Amino acid sequence: MTPLTPRRARQVFLLLTLTRWFPVGLVVTVTTLLPIERGLSVPQALTALSLGGFVVFALELPTAGLADSLGRRPMLIAAAVLQVAAAALFLAAQTFWAFALASAVTGIFRALDSGPLESWFVDTVHATEPGADVDRPLAAQGTVMGVAIAVGALVSGGLVWWHPLDAWSSLVLPYAVYVVLSVVHLVTVVALVRETPRDATHPAGADAAAHVADAAADAGAAGPGATPALPPAPSSGTRGKQGVAARVLDSARQAPGVIRDGLRLARDNRVLRWLLLVEVFWSVGMVIFETFQPIRLAELLGGTEAAAAVSGPVAAAGWAVFAGGAALTGLLTPRLGVARTAILARVLNGLGAVWMGLALGPVGLIAAYLVTYGLHGACGPAYQALLHREAEARNRTTVLSMASMVGFAAYSLGAPALGWAAGLLSVPAAMVIGGVFSTVGALCFLPALRRERQLPGRTPRLSGTLAG
Repeated sequence: MTPLTPRRARQVFLLLTLTRWFPVGLVVTVTTLLPIERGLSVPQALTALSLGGFVVFALELPTAGLADSLGRRPMLIAAAVLQVAAAALFLAAQTFWAFALASAVTGIFRALDSGPLESWFVDTVHATEPGADVDRPLAAQGTVMGVAIAVGALVSGGLVWWHPLDAWSSLVLPYAVYVVLSVVHLVTVVALVRETPRDATHPAGADAAAHVADAAADAGAAGPGATPALPPAPSSGTRGKQGVAARVLDSARQAPGVIRDGLRLARDNRVLRWLLLVEVFWSVGMVIFETFQPIRLAELLGGTEAAAAVSGPVAAAGWAVFAGGAALTGLLTPRLGVARTAILARVLNGLGAVWMGLALGPVGLIAAYLVTYGLHGACGPAYQALLHREAEARNRTTVLSMASMVGFAAYSLGAPALGWAAGLLSVPAAMVIGGVFSTVGALCFLPALRRERQLPGRTPRLSGTLAG
């Protein structure tokens, strides 16, 4: 099959990004509110929703191996099918176990979806332009994703406000549209993704680990947890079902070894070990400003429907200030240094979460949320830069995946824990506790700060009060 041209591949790549993430914007706030409206308590809702994170944590590395063995297109189609199933299950769920099942299926879909699209794009470009840089298309993808989620959140708020069907709750319509658009995404994947033929240039199985550096270079702009464009498996031209099964089993056997190698790396590198621990504190903070924000807003506005109508535009604004926070980091790091910028952003982000818990009215809560989410955007670039300092080409992807996995696990543990705290105390008290805990994570950057002071040419130019 003739591969797509780089220009056409870029168009398909960005279109699929749009069809994948616009529906997410529709339910970014409804996902938390719908279980509560249907009778679940806050602890029950957060416990059910946290199950998806554990599933992603368990399947991220194995599904990456499957994407390499079976190809990107089958994984993308399977992920799209499960996205439709997860959306339908969530829409129909009425009980704790039904929401838990929907969350588990969502976790499987996200694990399958994590990386194959980016890898397919890089593979396709390199099929006709070997070694071509893909940083600009990947940056464009980030822009499309942010805009798609923001617009989706706005549309979600409009759908809740419109509420044309009295027989349904106003929270149902955004999820119903999400189901329909998930089907559209599935059809688009099937119609447009054309798998690039693979050459027998690298050995498969355990020997493929030696070529992870090539994959990391191809997928350098992908974020934590993304699946790199791994080296292709050999093609004999007569591969049958038995050969596919053998590659699947081989990929499954490799996953424990990859995990062991990553753990050894963290064990031997003190700076990296503490940087990975940052994810624990950061992810607990995310529970506050991503999950508790609509819950607290519902309390202040007197109902989940009122909160859903307001949360859509608020979430859209949050994504805008997120981008602004990331841009601000680029201005601060040359002056403060990367580690100091990360520490400052972590402290302020945690204090912002505390402010959200202390806010007494909806205006104060929304203002605190926007500031906190902007600081959330500021944390990312500095943190990623510090991770890359501790990684090498041969293990860069492993380092990023470990950070992502720690974050998923911490979020999935922190959400139900804070949910039960809210049940025992109150929602604001749980938010304050989570915010304070998140702030403590700044201490985990101290080894990186000491390392930065030892690096030649990395000392920032400071003056005035900054020098102190």
